[in-house]
Amino acid sequence: MSDFKSEIPDRVAAMQANGRLPAAAVEFLRASVPCQYSYNFHWLGRPIIQYPTDVIAMQELIWEVKPDLIVECGIAHGGSLIFSASMLALLDMCEAIEAGEPLEPAVSRRKVLGIDIDIRAHNRTAIDAHPMRSRIEMIEGSSISADVIAEVGRIASAHRNVLVCLDSNHTHDHVYAELEAYASLVSVGSYCVVFDTLIEDMEPDAYPDRPWGVGNNPKTAVHAYLKNHPEFQIDKLIPDKLMITVAHDGWLRRTC
Repeated sequence: MSDFKSEIPDRVAAMQANGRLPAAAVEFLRASVPCQYSYNFHWLGRPIIQYPTDVIAMQELIWEVKPDLIVECGIAHGGSLIFSASMLALLDMCEAIEAGEPLEPAVSRRKVLGIDIDIRAHNRTAIDAHPMRSRIEMIEGSSISADVIAEVGRIASAHRNVLVCLDSNHTHDHVYAELEAYASLVSVGSYCVVFDTLIEDMEPDAYPDRPWGVGNNPKTAVHAYLKNHPEFQIDKLIPDKLMITVAHDGWLRRTC
């Protein structure tokens, strides 16, 4: 490991010890959510609806884990699917260069599987027209329905190294059900990333038109799930170094 990378934990600890910096990050998150800050960014032409820091962190995870399947609950405009597909394409390209093989495999084993209860027609059309489309599979239906869970399990069984991202309905019960359904698919050393745990740290009235809020959100679901699943541990280094992330306590690494 290079000195630059090995020094990250020390730099992050110093950042966390600086009281002004963590406080400023929390204040930024609280101020930016009502402004729909995350709606301002695109990946390869599609709205990604993520904070740029979280996008960088996902790139680092994908490079580290090198998954051959990424399962994403929540599609929206498709930007995250396009991002994941492009990262998998880069993995294929880098491995091909290292092996002296053609840059684009005839058939890639790597794919992204997106699940959404409502894939709107204009979003499906845009995803279908995207150059990354061949690496994407989509399922329309509730991520916690028995039929969808069974289909995802069938697809995942053909892959060796699985990473899961949960970013759909943000109520406690829904996220907990997704964790029960999909976290077990995660390979040892890989991650289940639970987005929007920040809801627990927002002002109590931050989501007046949503069924989730303080006490009922992805973070509460994560902590309830972890009580009975010691095979997962929260990777604190990721949110601590990002500071600005929607997924505090949501970066779950499978250790066994």
